[in-house]
Amino acid sequence: MTTTPSDVDVVLPCLNEADALPWVLERIPPGWRALVVDNGSTDGSAEVARARGATVVHEPRRGFGAACHAGLTAATAEVVCFCDCDASLDPGLLVPFVREVREGGADLVLGRRRPQGRGAWPPHARAGNLALARMLRRRTGLRLHDLGPLRAARREPLLALGLSDRRSGYPLQMVVRAADAGWRIAEHDVPYLPRTGASKVTGTWRGTWQAVRDMSRVLAETPVPEGGPLR
Repeated sequence: MTTTPSDVDVVLPCLNEADALPWVLERIPPGWRALVVDNGSTDGSAEVARARGATVVHEPRRGFGAACHAGLTAATAEVVCFCDCDASLDPGLLVPFVREVREGGADLVLGRRRPQGRGAWPPHARAGNLALARMLRRRTGLRLHDLGPLRAARREPLLALGLSDRRSGYPLQMVVRAADAGWRIAEHDVPYLPRTGASKVTGTWRGTWQAVRDMSRVLAETPVPEGGPLR
């Protein structure tokens, strides 16, 4: 891992993930840069990340989307990836995603989570994700199965999408606006592990309901003007 500018930046939104960070950062592919976006952690996450060579970005405004977008705006690489920071997803899985983007096979590549072992994906969270995927299909025609956080795309076109959600709707808004702009979107299976620590969103019915509500609001957006697919 390197702290100097690279051609791939990995945005890692982080809220109290000190226990998971070592596992995640060890799996950042060589030559890539980890951007750990500290979203108000109180467990020393920022210090853990910095000690392991990551670049730390501070985003005081709480919200998954706020953290993700702070990472995107701080990135300088041609290709930007996103990955949860709770050890549920291995950032090394992003290597073929980046290759597909670079080779022109897709403009946005998403990971379809496949739970490994008990507790990897609570039933209520899986049900909420399935419902949202169906609503997304009606809204955009995309036959996606998951709205998971593991993804890769080019930085400048991502910024041009004008993403505005700063809560749980951010990942979905990215997909919706990319689809409206004519992007080619691919989805590939990835193993999904039981997370380290307690979930801030999908670990409870209330958190899941809040995420579904945020994303439902995104689906009601008026389509953005069409811009052609990324090249």
